[in-house]
Amino acid sequence: MSTEIHEYIRSQKEELLRILGELVAIPSVMGEAAPEAPFGEEPKRALLKMQSFCEEMGFSVTNYDNAVLCADWQPDLGIELGILAHLDVVSANENGWDTDPFLLTEKNGVLYGRGVIDDKGPAAAVLLALKCVKELGIPLKRGVRLIFGTNEENGSEDLEIYKDHDQFPPKVFTPDGSFPVINIEKGMLRSRFFSAYGKLETFVEGAGGSVAEFHGGKIPNAVPDRAEAVLKDITLAEVQNAIGDDRSGAAFEASENGGSVVVVCNGKPAHASTPETGINAVTALISLINRLPMKELISRDILRALERFFPHGETDGGALGLKCSDDSGALTAVLSVLDMDGSVCCGYIDVRFPTCAKLGDIEEKERYSLERRANLKLDVILGDEPHTVPENSPFVQTLLSVYENIEGEPGRCLAIGGGTYVHNIEGGVAFGAERGDTDYHMHGDNEFVTTEELLKDAELFANVIAKVCG
Repeated sequence: MSTEIHEYIRSQKEELLRILGELVAIPSVMGEAAPEAPFGEEPKRALLKMQSFCEEMGFSVTNYDNAVLCADWQPDLGIELGILAHLDVVSANENGWDTDPFLLTEKNGVLYGRGVIDDKGPAAAVLLALKCVKELGIPLKRGVRLIFGTNEENGSEDLEIYKDHDQFPPKVFTPDGSFPVINIEKGMLRSRFFSAYGKLETFVEGAGGSVAEFHGGKIPNAVPDRAEAVLKDITLAEVQNAIGDDRSGAAFEASENGGSVVVVCNGKPAHASTPETGINAVTALISLINRLPMKELISRDILRALERFFPHGETDGGALGLKCSDDSGALTAVLSVLDMDGSVCCGYIDVRFPTCAKLGDIEEKERYSLERRANLKLDVILGDEPHTVPENSPFVQTLLSVYENIEGEPGRCLAIGGGTYVHNIEGGVAFGAERGDTDYHMHGDNEFVTTEELLKDAELFANVIAKVCG
């Protein structure tokens, strides 16, 4: 049967590219909620596009509030396996891309476009896999459900809508992680902080500048690769001298504009679960400003406090008192977004913590540092304990055996810092779609995956369906 699946999937390359191309063309970034579009019009449009594909292929389709789509095959047998993928994406900085991020582009077998690895490419591969099972007439004893959501990148509230209507199948995997199998995911704490001050200007006597504006980062769960500040009452020469002494690894540009100095910092993007692979433009620019003479007290004190708790280059939360690690990995902490207008500020922090830590303890320590020691207010946006599934569970072992058979290499379980789509689904694991140490630029510029990898994904998923449900 695996040979038939292999040959069928290979015959469907153009179909895979057609589906993925139409999905990538929809900039399904979370937008303003509306009564019939809970996460914005573009995520809804991507969901309806996937719905049309599923209906074309003859699957039983259910749309829950334009937030989640279910496509079932042979549901009368009882759904045994759920495959969960998401159609929403993070935003794209088009200036940093070599291609249009919302136009699927193939170069020498490599596919570029926002979502090709996270998670539209894997979603297309999942759909092709179920089509394969249907068209080949592979006999099943239990049914299969594909679940497509639209809010994974911003809290997975779509899954709460799903749970209002239905239950998850007893076995669930998502292609929103890495091969072979991810069975341990770190806990997550994402929080927002803001200044307790109004828009004040309190100066000390003597020379020095002030921060009129500071804007850095757009995505709470990513290392920011760009930050910009507008400085008053300081000379371009003073800023350029500080840039000349910088050792942050970031790239700075400074220019005069209407009596102010505008400083732009470019770093290197990375996912918040692997911040050590990026260069944080926000912390680098904070460090540069803190080396300049500043006479405006409140914004100066805010930036100094942020540098104290998020020193540039530190990713383990040590300065916040959070540092810890175990077999699931080390804690990571990222100052991912900062916006300031004078002394009024707002920012986001992303923390991933190992299985040895508890959410309540992490929140308490973070709150103590920022509220008690920095006079900032903290709101928790989302918090999850670590997620674990035993390696010896029959479902995990089935996934590993399929991987070993198709890939021809030993399968193993992984622990990661990034939360996958199954983080809050009991018994759920991630199976695909990243491989090895490849940097697919997920959440960054020039996101890519190879055509060969997506075809292999579809082959793997079809074989899993046949083995779990056949």
